[in-house]
Amino acid sequence: MPWFDARRSSLEKQIETFYPLSERRATSDERRTTDHDPILYPVINVFPNHIFLLSPANCGGKRARIVMSERATFDLAARLRTRQGAPLGEVFSFLSGLYFRGKLAYSTAFRHPPDPESPVSGAGVFVITPNAGLRTPDTLVTLGVINKFAGVDVSADNPSYRKPLDRSARSLATDIGPDCGVVLLGSIASSKYVDVLLSIFGDRLLFPIDFVGRGDMSRGGLMLRSAASGDELRYVPVAGAVRNGQRPPKLDPATRVPFASGVRIR
Repeated sequence: MPWFDARRSSLEKQIETFYPLSERRATSDERRTTDHDPILYPVINVFPNHIFLLSPANCGGKRARIVMSERATFDLAARLRTRQGAPLGEVFSFLSGLYFRGKLAYSTAFRHPPDPESPVSGAGVFVITPNAGLRTPDTLVTLGVINKFAGVDVSADNPSYRKPLDRSARSLATDIGPDCGVVLLGSIASSKYVDVLLSIFGDRLLFPIDFVGRGDMSRGGLMLRSAASGDELRYVPVAGAVRNGQRPPKLDPATRVPFASGVRIR
């Protein structure tokens, strides 16, 4: 079974126009699994522009309990207790660690919205939240907001999560138009993101093919390396893609990247 059957996609004509089939055959280096035959690849840059959607951090985990503890005195914890709060991207980077830091660095480096001045889509990077739809990473959040996030089940069957995300995604889809790709930096093996977003963005919803078979830490490291080197990953449509695969080779430790350290949600 191919990674993606271009014959079933509405992108077929665009892909064939820009990248003939003969140029899309996988080389031996591109074969990531032995369970599937990756013969066809929709290649990156079919769309003239693209934006990013970042999956959320776990707001109910160990690191969340640390930052929300009354005994926490470090800078981020202190700012979360103020009326102003702290940027969502910074908070989720702490909660998720390497994975979210990688997503944030990568999406910031490679975002290319159709209209950077648009108040709706101009940021080019949007974070999926448990109960507030899509928000930019500079959105200010307080401790109370994170507590509310932690109490929401991120599931496609939960209206508290799904309805705000649906509204945000539809508004975004209208603003970016039909010629902008939407790259999901998150798991496509789970229905909690794909079930909502695929019905809205269709064949425009993409994901990095190199995510397949990798865990969160490996994905985070891969994205940090890509952002630092300026080498953008390859994307394929979520629709019709194989969502699981064997684990790829480990990242080269020599390419490790050192850590460098708007609107309010109420």
